Amino acid sequence: MGMGGIWTVMTAAALVCGLATGRGEAVAAAALEGASAGVELCLSMAGALCLWMGVMEVLRRAGAIRWLSRLLRPVLGRLYPDFAGDAAVMETISANVSANLLGLGNAATPLGLEAARRMSRRSPGVASDSLCMLVVCNTASIQLIPTTVAAVRAGAGSAAPFDILPAVWLASALSVTAGILAARLLARLWRD
Repeated sequence: MGMGGIWTVMTAAALVCGLATGRGEAVAAAALEGASAGVELCLSMAGALCLWMGVMEVLRRAGAIRWLSRLLRPVLGRLYPDFAGDAAVMETISANVSANLLGLGNAATPLGLEAARRMSRRSPGVASDSLCMLVVCNTASIQLIPTTVAAVRAGAGSAAPFDILPAVWLASALSVTAGILAARLLARLWRD
């Protein structure tokens, strides 16, 4: 069952329970209030995401992504040894890593998809170890500036939306480390 099905079941259950307990008006009011709050949150997040996507585009046009690619090449070359010599693939991976470092969340996805598309050309129809590592690193990304989370916190009225930085740094570093170790272990076990 997909997420759409799960949400449909949950919504239907809430409506049935609300009607069964005589609180139909309260359920309707909560639905309208939630829809309004969702639109406000989306608009507040859109501003922050547009800002950082604009910054990424300026960095790309200024050649900073290439510079960042060279800077990250020693680390990324070890994570993606099959593509260490392919500048185009490494540049797209670097752009994805940069977007994740800025905490762009969903805005980093198109960059990750482009990197995956370029990586999959070598082995069509098969997820290579490097492609699996890209998925792991993209999913459990290290975030220096959690832009999306800060935008959600600011939209919800937080006075200090960035006071979560130490926790985000620790959690993201631990998740990436665990993901990389698991991907390496599974790649070795799968080959054996």
